Amino acid sequence: MSDRPARSALAAALFRRAPALSEANFRRYFYGQIVSVIGTFIQAVALSWLVYRLTDSPALLGLTAFLSQAPQLLVAPFAGVLIDRVDRRHLLLLIQSAFAVQASLLALLSYFDLVQVWHLLLLAAAMGILNSFDLPTRQSLLLYLVEDRSALTNAVALNAAVVHSGRLIGPPIAGLLLSLLPESLCFLLNALSYLGPIYAVLAIRARIPRQQGLRTGKALREVLAFFRQSREARAALLAVGLVNFTASTYVVLMPVFAREVFGGSPRALGILLGMGGAGALCASLYLSSRAHREIPPKLLLHSVALAVGGMAGFTLAGWLGWFYLGLPMVMLIGAGIGATNVAGNTRLQYLSPEGLRGRVISIFGSTRFGLDALGGLIAGALAAWLGAVSVEGLLVLLLGLGGGLIRDRFFRPPVAGAGGRGDH
Repeated sequence: MSDRPARSALAAALFRRAPALSEANFRRYFYGQIVSVIGTFIQAVALSWLVYRLTDSPALLGLTAFLSQAPQLLVAPFAGVLIDRVDRRHLLLLIQSAFAVQASLLALLSYFDLVQVWHLLLLAAAMGILNSFDLPTRQSLLLYLVEDRSALTNAVALNAAVVHSGRLIGPPIAGLLLSLLPESLCFLLNALSYLGPIYAVLAIRARIPRQQGLRTGKALREVLAFFRQSREARAALLAVGLVNFTASTYVVLMPVFAREVFGGSPRALGILLGMGGAGALCASLYLSSRAHREIPPKLLLHSVALAVGGMAGFTLAGWLGWFYLGLPMVMLIGAGIGATNVAGNTRLQYLSPEGLRGRVISIFGSTRFGLDALGGLIAGALAAWLGAVSVEGLLVLLLGLGGGLIRDRFFRPPVAGAGGRGDH
């Protein structure tokens, strides 16, 4: 009995720092995600290693990553219309079950040594289609899991912290497993991990509005009109797209860096990717600590600059062949990407009207993951021709120039006497 007041005081302190966790619905969702996300990143590392082991092709690494995300460029905007129409909990249950089937097929094909490259590409494309529905469904659900709207920043950042914790923990676990056991075990672990979010969604009790009579054409015109009218929404979306098109390609190129540039093993790959996850986790935890405060728009510029610095340092580490210099640089890249995505997501959640949230977050997901995939495809193809280090150098130049353009276009104070009514 004596430790009950201490536990209550600890819980109260935690809820002050992380108010979203005081909400029962969000806690259920949060704990379910923890289980699944680690499995997702274990599978991602195992899949990239399997593709590279079978083909020795950086281009196919890029193609696999592209297929696992690229469908979002086309599918996610239409997925947003469906999300605003239906019960998001039922849709999320269906998506998580389909993910479990996809992972189970990978496990069976690799365990029985039946796997061929086209199997991997086909299953990666299936994952891409599922991802088109998964991210916007989960993200647009967050607002309805916290009764206090001011806790939304904390909820989005904590959700991102779970993802980045998985990126930190999953790859090193995958590297250790791959050095001892076949890839099939990693895929099986991921299949089982989806039981966590399935149970969590079944336990959620919340009233979530939907628009059953929503017509697709009108729905898409409404969301495009929102972005045309909101300058700040466009700035957030452009920053997210630019960072994911350039900086996020380090994940695709990392097997090449780990084995060819730094002369490492699957364990080195897991450590490098884990450092990227550590950086993203630190950024998410910092933003989650802001509790009831909104994220300032200019934080997007700071996060882009952080990614530029990390990429420049990682390029230098590659040229010198210094593995231990590469580790903190990957951490900076991860922090820049994580901060950009959390800040962009949160700004869009705050800016979007109630009835548009599913569609707005679907556009965010399409931009974030679709351009991530396109950048990875291009980076993988260029790495086969120019080498991974040279490609990283080109990408840091592109990110630096693009960040400067976003700053000048959206964040410079208006010239006095310019006139005209700006959007907001």
